[in-house]
Amino acid sequence: MLTATPTLSGIVPTSPADLDPVTARLGDEGLHIVHGAGSAAIHVLVVGDARPGQPLAALLPLDADAPDRLEALARLVHGLDRPPAPPDTRLTTQRRRRLKHMLQAVDGRTAGATYREIAEVMYGRGRVASDPWKSSALRDATIRLVRDGNRMIDGGYRQLLRHRRRP
Repeated sequence: MLTATPTLSGIVPTSPADLDPVTARLGDEGLHIVHGAGSAAIHVLVVGDARPGQPLAALLPLDADAPDRLEALARLVHGLDRPPAPPDTRLTTQRRRRLKHMLQAVDGRTAGATYREIAEVMYGRGRVASDPWKSSALRDATIRLVRDGNRMIDGGYRQLLRHRRRP
């Protein structure tokens, strides 16, 4: 969230030049702007009577997600001064593939497919037939994909937005 810069002694506010109001959408909370494109895009909310082109300050709630918000703010500041910030790398290629398989497995199960039918689509009919189904590692993997996919649908997807933290 961004707001108008308050008057503070010793600070000379400048306005971010790259917040493009063309990409803005006015909502109940304020002005929504998407800075950047694709996986490097950062969503910004400009609140109050503040507008792009004037000096702005960041509002950062100090809660459990503050470290993630600080990182997003650093990426925004970096992207305003230089080429767009690099994409967020929280999701590895392997993790993205697993998430895709989880959704495919849940879709299949919702459509009435058996675990074996789902496994045949995902791993190939020959590979599934090569082992006894009841003791197959592919059977266990398919069941886990459906289980984990259902957890994601039930709200677990929010964990994708957070970094892993030590307890």
